Amino acid sequence: MNDWQRKSPLDWETYVNKLVKVVAVEKHEYEGWVLTVDPVSATIVLATFPENEKGSLSFVMGHAVQKVEILREGDGEMEQRLAGILAPQESHAYSPEELEERKNALKTWLETNHIPVGEQGELGRTLSVAGVLTIEPPYGPEQCSSANEIILARVQGLLHGFLQRPRPC
Repeated sequence: MNDWQRKSPLDWETYVNKLVKVVAVEKHEYEGWVLTVDPVSATIVLATFPENEKGSLSFVMGHAVQKVEILREGDGEMEQRLAGILAPQESHAYSPEELEERKNALKTWLETNHIPVGEQGELGRTLSVAGVLTIEPPYGPEQCSSANEIILARVQGLLHGFLQRPRPC
């Protein structure tokens, strides 16, 4: 185990959002902004932003790291740019009223199609389908969760159809 792997997650966190140069085995060198460090393998995730390109990620495996040198501190703009790498491209912020409307429309549609559905949680924000699947806000296929993969796939398919249907004016 090398010195890098012996560091704690709190030590690695001090490198996040900083421009670094990583020296790895066989004198390979990598330069980029530290997006994160995997706490299990000590792998460093570096982001680079070549001109006129979206950006790319590189992974330097923890066991190969020999030295990490901080070249520059990141500013607020770089922090946002790094955070945007993993953010969904089309994230939509829904108001509480829109979320309630989406939940009620989905619940009504499921009930109309004879699918048992209820609300759970303190605020009733989570929909429970047949007691084996939950749907969290904003109530899309990606927010479905179930231990039963068959039911999960079928309900996600239904939700895709529900969301694609024409809306009445």
